[in-house]
Amino acid sequence: MSPNKHILFIDSNHPILHEELQAAGFICDLQYEWSKEKVAEELHNYAGIVIRSRFKIEKDLIDKGTNLKFIARAGAGMENIDVTYAESKGIKCLHAPEGNRDAVGEHAMGMLLSLLNNLNRADKEVRQGIWIREGNRGREIQGKTIGIIGYGNMGTAFAQRLKGFGVTVLAYDKYKKNFSDEYAKESTMEELFEKADILSIHLPLAEETKHLVNNSFIEKFEKNFYFINTARGKNVKTDDLVEQIKKGKVLGACLDVLEYEHTSFEALDPSKLPDSFKYLIQSDKVILTPHIAGWTFESHEKIAEVLVKKIKALSLY
Repeated sequence: MSPNKHILFIDSNHPILHEELQAAGFICDLQYEWSKEKVAEELHNYAGIVIRSRFKIEKDLIDKGTNLKFIARAGAGMENIDVTYAESKGIKCLHAPEGNRDAVGEHAMGMLLSLLNNLNRADKEVRQGIWIREGNRGREIQGKTIGIIGYGNMGTAFAQRLKGFGVTVLAYDKYKKNFSDEYAKESTMEELFEKADILSIHLPLAEETKHLVNNSFIEKFEKNFYFINTARGKNVKTDDLVEQIKKGKVLGACLDVLEYEHTSFEALDPSKLPDSFKYLIQSDKVILTPHIAGWTFESHEKIAEVLVKKIKALSLY
C-alpha cells in the first residue's frame, strides 16, 4: 500500500483523533494489540505512528520506518521516543502538552490544598468516627512564596491557578529568558533556594533532570518547604526525598509520579518496592496519585484535538 496517507495507531486514544484524521483524508490503522516486533515488520507501510506509552520508539524501530514522516505522542513527555535520531532522519516528532496542561495545573493545585489542610487525613478520620480539630489545623497558601522549576505549558498552567491566592510565584527555566508575566516572576535558582516555601517541578525526563531533586539539592533551600511533583518520577531520588521528609526539611510532598514507574506507568507492584515507597504510602505528610495529573476527560479530548491540528499542518502529500 502507498504509505502517504496511512497512520498506525498502537495505543488507544480519544476517537476524535482518528475520526478527524480520517475525515481529512488519512487512513488510520488501529492496531492496539500489535507487538513491537509486528510494528517493526509493518512500519515501512506508514507515514505516521501515534503512540502513548506502550513501548519505546528507539533507533532500531525508527530505521524500520523507511517512509515515516512523523511520530506523534498523545501526551506531553517525549522520553520514550529517540527524538534526536528521528529528527536526524527527517521525521517530525509531535506531542500535545497544550492538551493536558490545564489538567496538570488543577491537579497540582488540588494536591497542594489537600496537603496543607490535611483533607485526606481528616476525611479518613471522620469516616472512622474520629473527630480531631486541633490536630488537623491547616496552613494557608496566602503569603507564601511558591517556586516553579520549568515554565513551559505545565509550569505556566500551575502559576495561573495560583493567581488570586495572594502568593508570590517565582519561576526558573534554564531554557527561557525574559518570561516574567502576570502569574510569575522570572527567577534564578539561587532566589528559589532562598525564598521558596513550596516547590513544584515541571520538567521533562533527561540526563540532566534525572534525580535532580536529591539530598544536595534539597539542602540548598534555606527554608523548610513543601514539594510537588507532577512531572516525572525519576526527576526525584526517592530515598533522599524520604530522608528529608523524616528530617523535617521537606514538610510534606504531593507526588503524582513515582521513580518506580515502568514505561507503561501501569505496572506498579507495591510488594516489590523498596522501603522508601513503603514509607510514602503510610505517611500522612504525603499525598500520592497514580500519574493522573493530566488524565481528565477533558484533557483526553483536548490532546486528540491538538494532535489532529499538528498532523494536518504537516506537508505529507
